[in-house]
Amino acid sequence: MSADSEIAGFDIGAFVSATLAEDLGPDGRDVTSESVIPADARFTGVMDARHTIVVAGLPIAAAFFRALDPGCEVEPLVEEGAHIGAGTDILRVSGKARALLTAERSALNTVQHLSGIASLTRQYVAAIAGTGAVLLDTRKTIPGLRLLEKYATRMGGAQNHRMGLWDAAMIKDNHVAVAGDIGEAVRRAVAAGVTRIIVEVDRIDQIEPALAGGATHLLLDNMPPPILRGAVTLVGGRVPCEASGGLTLETIRAIADTGVDFISVGRITQSAPAADIGLDFLAA
Repeated sequence: MSADSEIAGFDIGAFVSATLAEDLGPDGRDVTSESVIPADARFTGVMDARHTIVVAGLPIAAAFFRALDPGCEVEPLVEEGAHIGAGTDILRVSGKARALLTAERSALNTVQHLSGIASLTRQYVAAIAGTGAVLLDTRKTIPGLRLLEKYATRMGGAQNHRMGLWDAAMIKDNHVAVAGDIGEAVRRAVAAGVTRIIVEVDRIDQIEPALAGGATHLLLDNMPPPILRGAVTLVGGRVPCEASGGLTLETIRAIADTGVDFISVGRITQSAPAADIGLDFLAA
């Protein structure tokens, strides 16, 4: 799987350069490798999962190694998005020892972070399997890493929601407060020529004004299952319905069973723990 094709718009080269620059400091040096490792030493290393994970980020790890040793050999041993068990080898790399050791932490940090997101996402996807509801991510991402983190949620089986503020309107409570009422806020978006208008509602009586104004998608916020079920019935398929707000692995199935089309979960990017992945170097 090509990182370039899967992370459209993300500048992998710039990310790798900036990350390595942060680690190498103003002098561009890895003083440990320089002082301990002979310049002509070569190593082979294997990256492996220490527990069950969904893999994401191997193409970016490869880019880190190749940035410092263009001639190194990198072999992904599993596919991106693969669900693997503890002890599985996921990537093999061979090349100049200094370069590989210098790139090691940056490569691992990225794969651990993205695989952690993909792994948690897969748990949520599994929890709603068979309900017909689709898991969505949110904009609750680390600044500067949104495209990477949303890539990881796709590897875990979710669909991307808005990528940013530019690709859809999402009218929330503060927008409504300033605009005056929910119907007026939606009408203004329609008048501005916005074609995709998501409207957050947290009360049943907001649904009809939002639809009358021209909402194309309703976000049903923090509604318990009985209220959600009634909201879905009231909407009657006129627009897609999305549930959101405080969802956990323990509560998401009951939400999915209400008949909503989508469920958005900020936790999959905001609270995912890093996957436990190691990189062990062996003498070539």
